[in-house]
Amino acid sequence: MYTKVEGGADPPSEYPKDPPPSPATDTGPDKLELRVFRTADQIEELRVPILPRCFEFSELVAATGNLKSCALDYFYGGHLEDGQVVAVKRLKQDSGAQEFLTQVFIVSQLNHPNIVKLIGYCTYGDDRYVVYELMPLGSLRDHLHDLPPNKEPLDWNTRMKIAEGVARGLEYLHKMNPPVIYRFISSSNILLGEGYHSKLSDVGVERFCPTHAMTEYGYHTPEDLLVGEISVKSDVYSFGVLLLELVTGRKAIDIERCHGEQLLVAWACWLLTYESKVMHTCMADPLLQDRYPLISLYQALSLASQCLNSQAEHRPPIEYIVDKVSQLASQTYGSKTATA
Repeated sequence: MYTKVEGGADPPSEYPKDPPPSPATDTGPDKLELRVFRTADQIEELRVPILPRCFEFSELVAATGNLKSCALDYFYGGHLEDGQVVAVKRLKQDSGAQEFLTQVFIVSQLNHPNIVKLIGYCTYGDDRYVVYELMPLGSLRDHLHDLPPNKEPLDWNTRMKIAEGVARGLEYLHKMNPPVIYRFISSSNILLGEGYHSKLSDVGVERFCPTHAMTEYGYHTPEDLLVGEISVKSDVYSFGVLLLELVTGRKAIDIERCHGEQLLVAWACWLLTYESKVMHTCMADPLLQDRYPLISLYQALSLASQCLNSQAEHRPPIEYIVDKVSQLASQTYGSKTATA
């Protein structure tokens, strides 16, 4: 059930409906056609003849220094001969070669500023590798949790900018035909580029990644845990968890905290039942040191509460989330809009 958060807007009685799927078209065996909804009333057709680059194993060894003993599901940075900076990841081996190549081809056609670009692949014996653009600032988790004493925490404006990027990446996937369900939102899977530009990682190849074999428990939806049901609203729920992480600075699951505070969603939803400014202000990350616009804090908690609705059909669509989180990102700390 939706919880009214003081300072947040009431949820609409009915969210806008998702746009109807476009009719299938026959593009012939030599073309892959992806239909991408840019807006609710505009569809852009992409005919993609470009193939992902097939790397020789020796090229990747030269680029990274050594891959022969690299661990599964870890990124290894390197420079190609043309100077391009890339990240190489070794995947697990229990999938068929044709299945892997087909998935890599499809994923390489995804083109959005908030999705990590897959450049190419490599097969070497039974080993399989994927090559991505390098995200120099690492994962969101590296900048949000367990910070060393000399590391500056993320400020409010940066956190909301990161949330906006994640929402826009999800919107792109959900508006494809058929919709692509990401399923694996977590602070570990959101990678950051220059200026803390956020991108979704491992889109489409998560099934080949050992750490994605089970979605991190703290991001699971109730319906997934109960009956294994997955939909685009599963991503919406997980986004709500991520938004809570950004606001509170807490991990989705933290077994080092006292009983009752180990599960972020359970702890936050309990506090959100209280219509109290004091209670909600206490949820903000202490590392922010009160440097955030109060109205934006209440609005962010309101949006997270809507995303975490236990009933999937009552969670907002991704377009609504993008609109709201974009407003949050525009309300920078210290601005007249933010403090009004």
